[in-house]
Amino acid sequence: MISTPPRPGMPGHFGIRIAEADKDKLVGELDVDDRHLNNSGHVHGGALAAFADDLGGTLAGLNVPPGFRTTTIESKTNIFRACGPGRLTGVAVPVHVGRRMIVLQISIHRPGGKLAAMMVQTQMVLPRESETPTGEGDGAAQRAHPVFTGFLC
Repeated sequence: MISTPPRPGMPGHFGIRIAEADKDKLVGELDVDDRHLNNSGHVHGGALAAFADDLGGTLAGLNVPPGFRTTTIESKTNIFRACGPGRLTGVAVPVHVGRRMIVLQISIHRPGGKLAAMMVQTQMVLPRESETPTGEGDGAAQRAHPVFTGFLC
């Protein structure tokens, strides 16, 4: 699976591309430009975390059955080296795939191949909600899946 058209939302705004994807490994790319840099001219730590989070969430989505989705409930990022402009490559792999949680490791590499950052993230598996907005319909969709959603934005 290769993502050639622009992706919607934050991934599209950041320019995150999916180069390779299956349930055991996902590879993404980010061509760093001015929108990703901090005041010192290096990639902002938040941009690295957003890149890794998107790759992890996308891979988690490939590991859930139809009718389910995931949401990030925990994330830890280590930044080992500064990154300047150029193409960053991210590789996400599942560490644990369970019925209720998925743990992923995402490694981000600088253009020369050196490891720049690593994220370990936990995704909670949830039933996909009905398309009926809250307050519409008879409420059966909301009662059908009584799941705590306090972590969702």
